[in-house]
Amino acid sequence: MHLRLIHIAARCSGLLLCAWLTGCATQAPARDYSAFIASNPASILVLPPVNDSPDIQASDSVLSHATYPLAEAGYYVMPVTLVKETLRHNGMEIPAEIHDIPRASLRNIFGADAVLYVRIHRYGTVYQVIDSATVVSADARLVDLRTGSLLWSGSASASNKEGGNSTGGGLAGMLITALLNQIIQTATDASHDIAGVATLRLLSAGGSHGLRHGPRSPLHGRN
Repeated sequence: MHLRLIHIAARCSGLLLCAWLTGCATQAPARDYSAFIASNPASILVLPPVNDSPDIQASDSVLSHATYPLAEAGYYVMPVTLVKETLRHNGMEIPAEIHDIPRASLRNIFGADAVLYVRIHRYGTVYQVIDSATVVSADARLVDLRTGSLLWSGSASASNKEGGNSTGGGLAGMLITALLNQIIQTATDASHDIAGVATLRLLSAGGSHGLRHGPRSPLHGRN
């Protein structure tokens, strides 16, 4: 009887251990790309990002970084300067209002296959009592301009503190260092560089949740 109880206990412990290990290793299920594959967009219109952060430079900064990863992924990206000027001449300069433009109108004006909507949640250097960090986070949606179907969505963030660091000199030294870091990072526009990292992470193709490669890429159709 005792041996049977020990066997059951050992088996339960093993199951619990397996469940714990599986839980730790479990990843999010693969994304459904069926709509993306059916749409097969070749050109993308990137609209000025909506900025929820207090930094007025955030939208232009993220927008300036968006073309590179999309072009590298194999898409033709409508020139962002041309897009902004066209919108401005049509009386549209506020990103939130631009995002409300009917897709049929965007399709008629720019002729792109899909439109990318980006929203910035955090952008800038924040003083955090004993430290300061420059953080940029954003999410994006890729929508078919012909059908209105959601093709892909994602989010990403980046920080200059990802590697971690240590500061000597006690609490007073950490406070001074944090304040100096914030002044330096703000004065040198460190957020713009961090925005480049966040945007690259957000819009790069490949992986189980990234954008698919476009028709100009040799990897088109492989992911």
